[in-house]
Amino acid sequence: MTIVKICGLTCLEDARCALEAGADMLGFILYPKSPRFLPPAQVAPIVATLRAEYPALVAVGVFVNLTPAEVVRTLDEAGLDLAQLSGDEPVEQVYALHGRAYKAVREAGQAHLFLSAMPNTKHTASGASPSSSPMPLRPDLLLDANHPTLYGGSGMRADELLADALARQCRLLLAGGLTPENVVEAVRVVRPWGVDVSSGVERAPGRKDHAKVRAFVAAAKSV
Repeated sequence: MTIVKICGLTCLEDARCALEAGADMLGFILYPKSPRFLPPAQVAPIVATLRAEYPALVAVGVFVNLTPAEVVRTLDEAGLDLAQLSGDEPVEQVYALHGRAYKAVREAGQAHLFLSAMPNTKHTASGASPSSSPMPLRPDLLLDANHPTLYGGSGMRADELLADALARQCRLLLAGGLTPENVVEAVRVVRPWGVDVSSGVERAPGRKDHAKVRAFVAAAKSV
């Protein structure tokens, strides 16, 4: 069944709604220039509260161009499991985080660079991760739309041909312009390991429309 990540969360009620709807991963933006930015000190109590209710929660922090030391410090401060590196980070930075990170890519050259650095990326979408990390829900790559200035959250669609090629080679988390109305088609065509949505289920930047969240999760998992 398709993994679902609801990203860009800024409050407890929206995060709880996502988990109640059946989301597998929650994402919090730790990039100050994003309209969905939430400081680590505000992420921490949300994650702590939800862990008591959902012990299997996988909470992800989205980072842009921080050092590995800064990422680890923030992950620990906020109580997060994984880092999504959405900036211009090199391959070495992903591996410097020892299984606690994956890379968001936006174009073919960048994607293939990271794929070539993975030790064994050929497997099915439901297969084991090529990493030795015990984290059960961690993609190899996230593919987002190739916006010229934004690091995600643009509402634009990702390159479908590239997405299809990547989904055949690794655990791909597909992002970029997904909505409750188009996610079924995207999953059927690309067959990704998982899907990621932020703006497509919002009523305003950083605030989720609960009906859209429920509809998105149900649609993604129906395929």
